[in-house]
Amino acid sequence: MFVFPAQIRDVAILIARLGIGFIFLAHGWQKLFTVGVGPTAAGFRKIGVPLPTLSAWFAALVESIGGLFMIIGFLVPIVGVLLFLDMLGAFLTVHIGQGLFVSSGGSELVIALGVGSLMLAAVGAGLYSVDHAIAANRAPHPPHGPKTIP
Repeated sequence: MFVFPAQIRDVAILIARLGIGFIFLAHGWQKLFTVGVGPTAAGFRKIGVPLPTLSAWFAALVESIGGLFMIIGFLVPIVGVLLFLDMLGAFLTVHIGQGLFVSSGGSELVIALGVGSLMLAAVGAGLYSVDHAIAANRAPHPPHGPKTIP
């Protein structure tokens, strides 16, 4: 079985995090500031999304904060699952039955973003991340000085 060297794997994870994170951040920003949560909730209500105001706030916050956290690589296993659930909700309430292609309201984008987020949750944030920096600082450090044998 072929496995990428660690440096290439970590760069690939970084690129995936950046791409997925920026898309989510943009969509969350749009719901919070460009369109607004109120109009987003009204749109959700119109298409039959359950609890439209709560759903709009959930989507806006998870996408914006989750997107930012994905970009910097912070809490990626948790954020990845939340973003996956956000996209699962979008698939089940909006895109199911609309075909595959985005141009016809299909599910290709929510599937790609959802499974990409789930994959990042499973593999972690990689070397170039806040998660890695935190883990490295928590790792036990070897004692200083020469070892003595009792």
